[in-house]
Amino acid sequence: MIILCAVLYPLLIAGIGKVAPGGGKGETVSVNGKVVGYEKIGQRFTNDNYFWGRPSAVDYNAAGSAGSNKGPSNPDYLQLVKDRIDSFLVHNPGIKKEEIPADLVTASGSGLDPHISPAAAYVQVKRIATVRGIAENKVRALVDRQVEKTVLGPSVVNVLKINIALDNLK
Repeated sequence: MIILCAVLYPLLIAGIGKVAPGGGKGETVSVNGKVVGYEKIGQRFTNDNYFWGRPSAVDYNAAGSAGSNKGPSNPDYLQLVKDRIDSFLVHNPGIKKEEIPADLVTASGSGLDPHISPAAAYVQVKRIATVRGIAENKVRALVDRQVEKTVLGPSVVNVLKINIALDNLK
């Protein structure tokens, strides 16, 4: 059992990692030859001229992915979500509290989710268009192009990829 669990299984997993995209080191995203992030690991975007991703329970530290152990009735957690809602409303005037998708104010189970829902992207269009001086319909069309359809789950938008595309939008 020791040989199976301590030797063969880790070797099998390492071998699978070597043939996976990125060779087990992750799928990097590059701009002009410079690595700017990883496709499957979320990053913090807080400037008003970028799309914001999901909050992170681990402060986007990929060395220790984890969710929060606080449940939906925990007063500290409720206050944290309320603070996130209030902050979003300050940065997105004209948006009503009910229009904010849950994925913009709650962390994912891993704390590193690189995706948001299309609704979470669309609710940020007006802010980004205003700050960048771009027509809203151009930013909305960008979101349309960045929506990734999934086979089994809901459609998603990769926050790093859409922000790179946003920087390239003329």
